[in-house]
Amino acid sequence: MTHTPAFHEIADRVHLLRHPVLDVNVTLITAPGAALLVDTLSTDTQARELAGAIRRITRDPLTIVNTHHHFDHCFGNATLAGPATPIWAHEAAARELRDNAPRLQQHWYDEWLPTDPALATGLAAVTVRVPDHLVHTEASIDLAGRPITLHHLGRGHTAGDLVLTVPDARLLLAGDLVEQGAPPSYGTDAYPLEWPATVAALLRLLPPDGLVVPGHGAPVDHAFVTAQHRQLTELGTLIRQGHATGATPEDVAARSPFGPAASLVAVRRGYTALTGQS
Repeated sequence: MTHTPAFHEIADRVHLLRHPVLDVNVTLITAPGAALLVDTLSTDTQARELAGAIRRITRDPLTIVNTHHHFDHCFGNATLAGPATPIWAHEAAARELRDNAPRLQQHWYDEWLPTDPALATGLAAVTVRVPDHLVHTEASIDLAGRPITLHHLGRGHTAGDLVLTVPDARLLLAGDLVEQGAPPSYGTDAYPLEWPATVAALLRLLPPDGLVVPGHGAPVDHAFVTAQHRQLTELGTLIRQGHATGATPEDVAARSPFGPAASLVAVRRGYTALTGQS
């Protein structure tokens, strides 16, 4: 029996679905006659389940936003979007999906096949739909009179992270720039030395009593994001100091506030940037 994950209202007409695979968040924002969906999950099967959950809340036309190009946030686009459905993303995220989709699918298939063959197979089967509404630094969406702003504040988790603010709900959607329940995810396309400044800019958009939806995990508050920013900054400092003193990436990662396993890729990425290779 297929279980359809459910949305739960976390603020006025803002509904959150935490999908059990990777604990990834999808947010549905509604207004009279319109709806905005933020992120679309990983596979056709997940997206069909998501469509069922959306229909329980609204049948109004959707606008879609992808917070970045990683599969768990955008591979459901083709299933959920109709021919005229606008899909928003940062221009770097759209470029990755347009230019590198087959390579990315193969990479993620190989990565997940040993531990989750069903997910890997689903990723390989997706027809990637590229976003067609591009953000450079900022864009506004009028959701039937409900203002929502899309911000690109800098590089961090990827080159194309988007943050959304919903002023009337005192809400910020952070994508994977903020993580709850696990360390921030540093992949081979992350920017560990730039990530702290990007989250600092995010904090400037967040009211002291505002609610933050991270890319994965439970909603968090200003204090949580401030603490995670402090840890991101600490790791960035360790990377710079380690590079200057000739410490090995392994030695630096061992001192990371996020633990060595979560940080080794970040240290190597930081070292590469500091030596001018990227």
